[in-house]
This record gives sequence, C-alpha cells and structure tokens, in this order.
Amino acid sequence: MRVTVFLLVFFYTITAHTAPVTSETLLRAGALSGVMLRPGANSATVLIIPGSGPTDHDGNNRFGSKGSPYKLLAEGLALRGVTTVRIDKRGMFGSSGAAADANAVTISDFAGDVHAWVGAIREQTNVPCVWVAGHSEGGLVALASSRNSDGFCGLILLATPGRPVAEVLRDQLRRALGSGPMLQQATSAIRTLEAGRRLDVHYLHPALQQLFSPRIQGLLISTFSYDPARLIADFHKPVLILQGERDLQVSVADAKRLKQAAPAAKLVLLPDANHFFKMVKSADMAANAAAYIKPGPLAPRTADEIADFILAGDITQ
Repeated sequence: MRVTVFLLVFFYTITAHTAPVTSETLLRAGALSGVMLRPGANSATVLIIPGSGPTDHDGNNRFGSKGSPYKLLAEGLALRGVTTVRIDKRGMFGSSGAAADANAVTISDFAGDVHAWVGAIREQTNVPCVWVAGHSEGGLVALASSRNSDGFCGLILLATPGRPVAEVLRDQLRRALGSGPMLQQATSAIRTLEAGRRLDVHYLHPALQQLFSPRIQGLLISTFSYDPARLIADFHKPVLILQGERDLQVSVADAKRLKQAAPAAKLVLLPDANHFFKMVKSADMAANAAAYIKPGPLAPRTADEIADFILAGDITQ
C-alpha cells in the first residue's frame, strides 16, 4: 500500500508566455545559492522561499511539481518591475555545500538562512528592505524568520498552512487512510513527534516508515513546534495571504485562520488555482495533480496580486 501525503511529499520546460525581462544572475549568501531576476535597479525585491522536500529554486520537485512555478512567478513579477531572488534551500541543489545532510536541517536553520539572504540582497542591490515570500512550508519558514523583521518590507504567504503542520498532516492521513490500524499508528507517531520525542519506526506499517523516517524526524519535530497563526499575530508589517481555492494541501480555512490572527493582513483567494498556483477548472483530483507537472502559465492574477500589493505599499524604509 502506498500512502500519498501531499504536504510532506510536495515533500514535488516551462511554456514561456512572454520573453524574460532581463537575464538571470547567480546570487550567493555565503554557501547558499540563488537566482536573481532584476528588471531594473532600485526596484522592490522579493525573496522566494521554496516549499518542503527537494524543491529547487524554480519550484520543481522530483516527487511532483515539474511546471517551474517559482520561475514563472519571477518572470511575471519582472514584467511589473519587481525583482526576485529565488533560492535553493540549505543542503540542496546549488546550496548543497551549506549542510552535510539536508535531512538534518530544521525550520530554525531555514529561518536563519532567510536573514542571511535578506542581508546579502540588501548589501548587493542597495535596496532598503526585502519582501519575504514563502510557499507552503516556505511560508512557515517566512513566519518563523519574522520574529526578527529587521530588513523585511513585509511578508507574502503563498498557500501557507494556518494551523500547526501536525494538524494538517492528521487531516491528510484521515483522508488517505480512513479509519483503522494504520491511521492509529500514524496518529500515535505524530503525537510522539509533537511532544518533541523521536520514535522507532519499525513497529509502523511499511507504508508509514518512509513518512516518519528517522532521517527527517528532527525536521518534523521542528516543524510541528510552530503555530503559524501565533507567529503572524506577532508580525506588524504588511502581509499578503494568497491562497488557491483548488489547493489539495492547504485549505482556504488555513488562509482564513491566518487572516483572523492578523486582521490587517490582506487575504486574496484565487478561485481556480491549485497548490502551485496552476490553473485547475474542475474539482477532479486527477486533473489537479496533473496540473503540477504540465508546462503552462500560472493562474490568472497570481503575479499581479503580489505586484499590486508590493507596489501599492511603496515600502522604502
């Protein structure tokens, strides 16, 4: 039996709708690697933090996404005069030299890397502040890093869980497994990790052993310890919450929970956007999953909503 759990398996070639505004430039923050797309000097700048698992700076993942959503977003923002820096996470791809074991990296480590990137971008481009955008797990990283918001213009939360990730995972497993012994095992494993303790996976069903592999238990313990709603409530700069209504991993209810915790935040719901902000016209799950790997544009207004929010703020502090 194979257990498909999107949140931890997304934990996941483009069809260019227009020519890039300018060429991409390699950017580094120590051992960390990223790609900058800069349409002009002194333009507002967005740092794009990838989602969970082996997701690269373009938004591609060998377990799912093949449609380069972050690259498409960067190109869409460049057309609106917004600079982007999309990054490879510590221990992966261009940033592989930043960690001996990518599985041993925690949310706190990723949050520290966000600050390294904000500092490097400000130093190398002379912008006064950087917009920090995170997709999915990257949104949780953005929130965790916002405890110290020096150099942040504000946050852009893309398909970001509004509940502790353990709750999201429990819901996904209920849908995938129904009731029965496997769900009981998974629920017990999550409780152990929530308590900050590691577990022996040998007693688990083989289909659950990879999901709770000892190699990633440190990351899971770290991830489960954060409540996104509490984090956003303590952040007092501009926030955009962008959520697709056809997202199979993160729900509209998650986005609304974030909004409830931060009433001043702007919430935008995109009716036909999935988890990677690709266009999905029906409620069919197979069609939704297929959109992850198809070349094609982002859902309408994805880049424009972000650009409008940034440019309307005209943050120059």
